[in-house]
Amino acid sequence: MKSTHSDPTVQPVPASVVEAVDAADVTLSNPKWAVIALGSNLGNRLETLQGAVDALEDTPGLRVKAVSPVYETEPWGVEPGSQPSYLNAVALVKTTLPPSSLLERAHAVEEAFHRVREEHWGARTIDVDIVAYADVVSDDPVLTLPHPRAHQRAFVLAPWHDVDPEASLAGHGSVADLLTAVGSEGVVPRADLELRLPE
Repeated sequence: MKSTHSDPTVQPVPASVVEAVDAADVTLSNPKWAVIALGSNLGNRLETLQGAVDALEDTPGLRVKAVSPVYETEPWGVEPGSQPSYLNAVALVKTTLPPSSLLERAHAVEEAFHRVREEHWGARTIDVDIVAYADVVSDDPVLTLPHPRAHQRAFVLAPWHDVDPEASLAGHGSVADLLTAVGSEGVVPRADLELRLPE
């Protein structure tokens, strides 16, 4: 039987865990900044991006603090014209979740929007990638931090620079310099589209 709960990513959680998370959530004690990249090139792309932002905000121990302007970009790593173009954005969040739990939540959001992982670089309804978590540097293959290709991707760097012009990527330097180095060809601002910051 399907749950009537509005968020399909939420599973029942023991009351003791909920209480502990809620206690942390009230104060967000010692929160860490994280940068999350969002992308969609199937279905109603803007609606899906907004849904992902809202689902992140609904995560206990996480608050979405900023959402970037929307960019339209050509798919990465595939033949030109073989896939629809992407809408991309970046969300800045403050969270008390450890990186592993944040990754679990990112995957749950993807699954809620029926993300299918059938082919590398394949089209997808939603991509939720953790770009950076505080200044953590980790080569854990499950979650490499910062994202191993973020410094090469204008579709991550451009929206990130918009919401945090002073940002830097651990081990790579300032986002502004990285964006200058890669250029922004094929990354088109969509001033007609806007993501809302959750209330």
